[in-house]
Amino acid sequence: MKKFLFPALFAIAVLGGAPAASAQKMNSAKMATKAPAYKLQPQLSTLGWEGKAVTHGHNGTMQFTNGELLVKGNAIVGGTVTVDMKTLNATDIKDAETQGKFVGHMSSNQFFDVANNPISTFKILSVTPLKGAAKNADNATIAGDMTIKGVTQRISFPAKVGVKGGVAAATGKVTIDRTKFGLTTMSKSLPDTIADKAIYDDFDLTFNIIAKI
Repeated sequence: MKKFLFPALFAIAVLGGAPAASAQKMNSAKMATKAPAYKLQPQLSTLGWEGKAVTHGHNGTMQFTNGELLVKGNAIVGGTVTVDMKTLNATDIKDAETQGKFVGHMSSNQFFDVANNPISTFKILSVTPLKGAAKNADNATIAGDMTIKGVTQRISFPAKVGVKGGVAAATGKVTIDRTKFGLTTMSKSLPDTIADKAIYDDFDLTFNIIAKI
């Protein structure tokens, strides 16, 4: 809990006082290429995940390793972030042996195939302000290309973004359909999957990204 508390408070400080994004859609390549790059701060950023099966579920973390947010004026207009898949862990599993088995299973070629795909990435292609967003609510829709296990898919999701005092922040939650990235093991959509052993196709990522000029 403490690991997430300070970054979350830091993001609140930035997003709470950040000016609202421009009403104009910010998705042109021209804007992004001219935008200053704010360097992602791995020690201040967090990434959580949660997946569920028919009879149980797990949650945990992964770590951002590198990236940048492109900023124009007071708005985020682009950027790319990378995740080290070797840092995947399940925070709800306290037993070391069970933790090792779980991470080993998720890292195998049945799931993320971490040996051959150690990095996942997300490239921001557009950030579109949400009109009339409440002060503490998501204020933009982010769209971009996510690459997991070597497969790239276009996704979009709501988030709260802001820029203030040389700091850019983005925080939110995105639901991913794992089957679109070739992660079909134990999917309910497969005819040979035993019903009570099935893992749901959707999993959630909760992110808190901090970047500085």
